[in-house]
Amino acid sequence: MTNQPVALFRKALYHTFGCKLNFAETSSLAKRMETLGVSRVKEGETPDIIIVNSCSVTELADKKCRQAIRSFARKYPAAVIAVTGCYAQLKPTEAAALPNVAIVAGAEQKGSLPEMIMEWFETHDNETAVSKLADINSFVPSCSRGDRTRYFLKVQDGCNYYCSYCTIPMARGRSRSGQIEDIVSQARQAAAEGGKEIVITGVNIGDFGFGRKDNFFDLIRRLDEVEGIERYRISSIEPNLLTEEMIKWVATSRAFMPHFHLPLQSGDDEVLKLMRRRYDTSLYRHRVETIREYIPDAFIGVDLITGVRGETQDRFENSKRFVESLPVSRLHVFPYSERPGTRALTEIDHIVSQEDKHRRCHEMIGISDKKLADFTGRFIGTVRKVLVEHTAHSDGTLSGFTDNYIKVKINADISLANTIVEARLDEIRGEDVIATVI
Repeated sequence: MTNQPVALFRKALYHTFGCKLNFAETSSLAKRMETLGVSRVKEGETPDIIIVNSCSVTELADKKCRQAIRSFARKYPAAVIAVTGCYAQLKPTEAAALPNVAIVAGAEQKGSLPEMIMEWFETHDNETAVSKLADINSFVPSCSRGDRTRYFLKVQDGCNYYCSYCTIPMARGRSRSGQIEDIVSQARQAAAEGGKEIVITGVNIGDFGFGRKDNFFDLIRRLDEVEGIERYRISSIEPNLLTEEMIKWVATSRAFMPHFHLPLQSGDDEVLKLMRRRYDTSLYRHRVETIREYIPDAFIGVDLITGVRGETQDRFENSKRFVESLPVSRLHVFPYSERPGTRALTEIDHIVSQEDKHRRCHEMIGISDKKLADFTGRFIGTVRKVLVEHTAHSDGTLSGFTDNYIKVKINADISLANTIVEARLDEIRGEDVIATVI
């Protein structure tokens, strides 16, 4: 690796894997780096530093992170690489051994990563710095603009659930959250900067306020009062933490969109027990049906894992029938990945072959495609409110999302970016929904 004086260190490339929370944290990192004089690299420029914000939810996520780092090292041999996030937290030694990696910072060191980078360059020791990874129980709230249109508001981190298949508590620590007043203040600042939409993010946001008297419902009611923010989206919430009271409130709220994302993971009760999930299919169905009762047009996204330990063929068929029967909008399907240190490896004997995992995944994706087409088709010919994105396609069209999270392409002038317009959904053309501004 080439020694580089800090005075020449001016350009950074950011690459993010994983969830909306990671994208929110990357945005905050970039903002902090700019205050230190480090700008985001532009097209055609060569970065001095590459920051990889990693995910470790599956072995495939780990593999993609390693591949990306090796690719960056080949493409930009003079650049140094900083790796942060869950992969760095869980496998710091492995990350440090990758080419051109200069800094490894765990999940909770993201907030101090800019200073760590500058310190590394100043000491000029040319050795990989692996940060102290033990302390993952502090909390740093953040609100940053992600794709130049919507903001991501981090309100919570960590998880206390310890599901049998999941490493998130090991990577992110125990559940903790910010203070309501601080979070509301950040939402006001986003509004002052011209933000129209905020996505509320966290690892287990329904657990907001754990150990205190306030809770997630208190938070969203306060956020709804912030003037200037016209849209909020709840990124993902556990079905046992989404109450009927909250659903009914969202139905009449000023700014919370008809959009929910409820992790299911399996539609078989025996598998849910083996997973150590905190609900059964009866509760899950009740939550979905309650949303449909009070917010008929709502988009309902579902996370699903296929081929987990203990998922026999009969249990998979149960899960498949349950999912087919749900009035949801889309599935996010993942094949199960063995994660070192999880309880599943010692508690559950039945192992599903790779072939069966991927076959089951393919079957569930087929169900998802049909559900999404059916949901979207319901709104062709109707008029919905669309937040127009900043980025234009090569054909000159712009993208945007309806209030109920249907992505559309519209012929609109870039001057409409970051505004909410009424648009008629005209037709489904391939994978695109074509809309016209009214």
